[in-house]
Amino acid sequence: MYKAFLIKYAEIGIKGKNRHLFEDALVRQICYALRSVDGTFHVHKQQGRVFVETEGDYDYEETIEALSHVFGITGICPAVIVEDEGFDKLAEQVVSYMDQIYPDKHMTFKVKARRARKNYPMDSMELNAALGEKILDAFPDMSVDVHDPNVMLYVEIREQISFYSEEIPGPGGMPVGTGGKAMLLLSGGIDSPVAGYMISKRGVAIDATYFHAPPYTSERAKQKVVDLAKEISAYTGPIDLHVVNFTDIQLAIYEKCPHEELTIIMRRYMMKIAEHFAKKDGCLGLITGESIGQVASQTMQSLAATNAVCTLPVYRPLIGFDKKDIVEISEKINTYETSIQPFEDCCTIFVAKHPVTKPNIERIEKSELNLAEKIDELMQTAIDTAEIIEVKQGE
Repeated sequence: MYKAFLIKYAEIGIKGKNRHLFEDALVRQICYALRSVDGTFHVHKQQGRVFVETEGDYDYEETIEALSHVFGITGICPAVIVEDEGFDKLAEQVVSYMDQIYPDKHMTFKVKARRARKNYPMDSMELNAALGEKILDAFPDMSVDVHDPNVMLYVEIREQISFYSEEIPGPGGMPVGTGGKAMLLLSGGIDSPVAGYMISKRGVAIDATYFHAPPYTSERAKQKVVDLAKEISAYTGPIDLHVVNFTDIQLAIYEKCPHEELTIIMRRYMMKIAEHFAKKDGCLGLITGESIGQVASQTMQSLAATNAVCTLPVYRPLIGFDKKDIVEISEKINTYETSIQPFEDCCTIFVAKHPVTKPNIERIEKSELNLAEKIDELMQTAIDTAEIIEVKQGE
């Protein structure tokens, strides 16, 4: 029945002279999302709307699923698009649509027309009344309810005419790529994939850095992180995942630094390495999944201590979230079941029994002097030996 989809967007519509840049980005993201769906699609924009038209057979459910992962879309409307051949022909097509889509005619409806093309001979109110009359003549069991109808039939007059009566919610946000690029510190936990999703929803493309600690962490732990990256790449697009061997740095910290400061010092070196890759990849910031007070390394003082080594901004979209809120989002984006797989990550191996919760930055820096002899060499080795995996959904 449906050979087209009318795509609605919200925030893009209030942009000024650069609005076309956001619309073009949305079109590109839709094309990318549909690349693996069975069927041939033509995506184009027209007077404040984006249209996806199909050629021949296609998978309807797969198409809806793909479009529901594209940031910037607020509504996906399966639609019928017809040429303007006069009102009588339009009325005939609308009646046929109502007959096919709604076999049970015992229902109420309302017609809501929008005349974007102002040279159309009837205005919106006249269209509402005239099309409603034609539907009532064809289906006497139907009735009009302008306040709370069972079916709202939308008719939009542009260069072509489209009509639809269903709107499937989209994810909202802004098209990926319109907000720059950032580097996500991706662990195997629940929080960091959600953080990447939320920043990407605001139009930011992301790459990721994962710290691997063989032989203390297994290949399966690494694969778990690759799987998480694949899940969020359904929303963010391709991700370059930097896998860093962090073992030697961790062992050096464990050997040379006070144990209560292990986590803070380790995180500071993680931030330094992630920032190196961020700058190399043209990123404008780092992203972490930290939330105030969730663990010892996420108190205000601890966050200040890890921030102190960065020159790029650090974005923490979950900073005020409860764990329950984060879990709900992870379930929605299908990362939760992967995140809870019981594989160790490098943050859970060398853990102090009583980690410092209010670290003093000067004291932390003094402790790091114990590493001065070889830490630069260890960091350079970790950077030089990092593996880069291009992660795409479905591959």
